[in-house]
Amino acid sequence: MTRRTILASAAAFAADTSRRLPVKKGVLTSMLPKELSIKDKFQLAKDVGFEAVEGQTVEDPAIEAEMAKAAQSTGVPIHSVMNMLHWQFPLSSADPDAVGKSMSGMETSIRNAAAWGADTVLLVPGVVNPQTGYADAYKRSQDQIRRLIPLAEKNKVVIAVENVWNKFLLSPLEFARYVDEFQSPWVKAYFDVGNILLYGYPQDWIRTLGKQRIAKVHLKDFKNRRNMVVRANVPEFVNLRDGDLDWKEVHKAFTEIGYKGYATVELSGGDAKYLRDVAARVDMILNGE
Repeated sequence: MTRRTILASAAAFAADTSRRLPVKKGVLTSMLPKELSIKDKFQLAKDVGFEAVEGQTVEDPAIEAEMAKAAQSTGVPIHSVMNMLHWQFPLSSADPDAVGKSMSGMETSIRNAAAWGADTVLLVPGVVNPQTGYADAYKRSQDQIRRLIPLAEKNKVVIAVENVWNKFLLSPLEFARYVDEFQSPWVKAYFDVGNILLYGYPQDWIRTLGKQRIAKVHLKDFKNRRNMVVRANVPEFVNLRDGDLDWKEVHKAFTEIGYKGYATVELSGGDAKYLRDVAARVDMILNGE
C-alpha cells in the first residue's frame, strides 16, 4: 500500500463520522526525532496529525518542567506516562533491591503524570522467567501495586497494567480478574492490540475487558514470517495495516464496548513524512476501513 493511497483513503473516510471511533490519536515521544528540542517534538506531533503524546519517566525536574511547558505552549497534552524500569526491575522479582528500584520508578512516573496533567501511568506488572514462577509473579506484583494505590489516588492517576510478551496474564479472563481483584478505580488495563496476536484475538480481549477496565490502548501490528533456519513462524513488527491484525474486527469490538479514550501508536520512530503516514493509517483504523 503506497503512502499516496493511505493519505487519500484517510481523507475519503474523514467525513464519515458515523463510523469513526471517538478515540484520540497519540504518539510516543520516543517515536519523534531525537535531534529536535522538546517543544519542536510536540509541535511536530501536532503538525503530522496526532492529538497527544505519551511520555516516558523523567527523573530531572528541569526536563519535567520543560515537558509541561511544551505541552501547554503547543496544545498537545501528555495523556500518559510509560514507566521505564518495569522490565529491568520488575515488581515480581524476589530481589528486594530490584523491587525497590521499580517502586521508586513508579512513584516518579506517577508524579510526572500529575505534573503533566496525564491521567495514567503504564506499568508492566511482572515477568515470569526461570527465576520467577507464575504464582509468585501474580502475588508479588499485586502486593506492590496495592502499595502504590494511595499515591495514585492522591494524584488522580490510574495505574494502567499492560499486556506484553512477559509470559504473564495470558488470557483475557485472567487479565480481567487480575484488575478486578484490586477493587480500585485506580488500577485498570492498558490494552496493547498487537501484543495479543501471538496467542489470542484482540477483539476477544477487548470485549472481555470492556470499557470499564480499559484505560488506554496501544496500536501496533506485526506479520508472522516463516524462518526456514529455525523452521518456525517469527513475528516481525511492521507498520499499521501491513501485518496480520484484523483491524476491522478490532474497530467493531471497540465500537461495541463504547471505548472513547486514547489510542497511542507504538512503533519505530521516523521523520515527519513517516509520522504523517502513520497518523493517516491510524485515521483509517479509527474510521473502520
